[in-house]
Amino acid sequence: MTDIARLTQLIEPEAQALGFELVRVKMMASEAGDGGMALQIMAEDPATGQLVIDQCAALSRRVSAVIDEAEEAGEELIEGAYHLEVSSPGIDRPLTRPKDYANWAGHEAKISLAKDAEGQRNFRGTLVGIEGDKVSIEDRSAGRVTLPLDKIHSAKLVLTDALIAATRPLDTTGADEILETEEE
Repeated sequence: MTDIARLTQLIEPEAQALGFELVRVKMMASEAGDGGMALQIMAEDPATGQLVIDQCAALSRRVSAVIDEAEEAGEELIEGAYHLEVSSPGIDRPLTRPKDYANWAGHEAKISLAKDAEGQRNFRGTLVGIEGDKVSIEDRSAGRVTLPLDKIHSAKLVLTDALIAATRPLDTTGADEILETEEE
């Protein structure tokens, strides 16, 4: 079993050393369709709300080194084979930190709870914000609902024209300079 809390303890200082904020650390099925697992790390540069390719590569190298070092010291952090995915959170980003609920208030979001609350588990509507440890959303069917932050299983923004307009354009600097080479 992968210890996400321990991985986060190792990864967060590496992100901070590069000037980034950690958004999410998650173990998930690989999107490569190979049946493998992926360690997904989302981070952002606070100045831009994104990471460009060079920043992802720098964070990936640091995370790989710190995980390798811990495992060489005898710590089993991740069971079995996996690959590392480092990315920017994107426009329809996950909401994982209290400040995300405040920063993205006024935008459409989807929130899923670990268990039913207010007679339902899934909510979609305009994010009102956060007060203390309570998140409020103006749900399409239930009206205004206040949810305990610790009961939220997952939450993310919904891609809308308003969200696109409010999001800084993604920086694609360097994307056309990437050369793919085949491993020997």
